[in-house]
Amino acid sequence: MKHVFLICLLIIIYSCSDNKTDEGSENHTRSNPVNKKTRSNASKILSSVDDIRKEFHKTQSKILQRKLDSLGFSYECDERVGDVTYYYDQNDLKMIRFSTGDSHFSSEQHYYINTGKPYFVYIKETLWSFDGGTADKPETKDDITEKRFYISDGKPVLCLEKKYTVKSSSANNPKPQDVKNTEIRSCSISDLEKQYGILLKYKNNKTALKCL
Repeated sequence: MKHVFLICLLIIIYSCSDNKTDEGSENHTRSNPVNKKTRSNASKILSSVDDIRKEFHKTQSKILQRKLDSLGFSYECDERVGDVTYYYDQNDLKMIRFSTGDSHFSSEQHYYINTGKPYFVYIKETLWSFDGGTADKPETKDDITEKRFYISDGKPVLCLEKKYTVKSSSANNPKPQDVKNTEIRSCSISDLEKQYGILLKYKNNKTALKCL
């Protein structure tokens, strides 16, 4: 009987020991996601143009495949109208598209976002005017400027610009992808940061606005 009691006691002690080990393993497992999250955030630091381009293509691919949630609003301010669209990967804001224009000018700005800050900004501005023709069949031309800003840790690492003209009367207009970029020297992103701050302010807005 004494031996049976000792055996039962050993089984109970062993079981308790196993439970403590399991709890320790569980606590250790629960702490891992924090470490993984830290490592994940560290891996999102975009320090080079190549890093920025890879992150851009990843987000752009999701947008084209409609894998991101989107919401936005339109606005009208005097003679200028436009709209703003916010793209989310779950609750993570990945891109803001801001378009605006009046009778002869239009602008579209895309802010690609990582950890709450823009890392790449694309801007396309179009100024159109009449370019000959007749009153019945007027001809027009679009003077187009494209700008690309690569940003790391709040500072521009590369700024590019290309300009070209598209005429309604021409059958040989330049293809945008064939026009070479030129580097913008002494590049500043202060105006972009201000515009981004304004757009961020209205990210929860769901109704039309008078002005931004």
